[in-house]
Amino acid sequence: QVQLVESGGGLVQAGGSLRLSCAASGRTFSWYAMGWFRQAPGKEREFVAAISWSGGSTYYADSVKGRFTISRDNAKNTVYLQMNSLKPEDTAVYYCAALSGIVSMYAERYDYWGQGTQVTVSS
Repeated sequence: QVQLVESGGGLVQAGGSLRLSCAASGRTFSWYAMGWFRQAPGKEREFVAAISWSGGSTYYADSVKGRFTISRDNAKNTVYLQMNSLKPEDTAVYYCAALSGIVSMYAERYDYWGQGTQVTVSS
């Protein structure tokens, strides 16, 4: 079992930055690939970014490529999402998730989920 707790969300103006954190507890964090997903009101949950267990491979949705950076610190059992040049369309609840296996952009492959943190970008 892995418990995930996101933090760092908030209200920011367009063009601003936020850094989300996801702290993991339970089983060995470094065994898991990690992903960030988001869900806006009235929309389906969508992939944002993912990182392999070692941090050596990262993947991004086209909509955030070049603006967001995913990273992890296995010593701190934490994964991060640095979000720059934020846009109003980035407004959503952001979730981190853990996957026991090969890193993936597909939500259904993830085994554990956090409760989410709200990100609101004003225009």
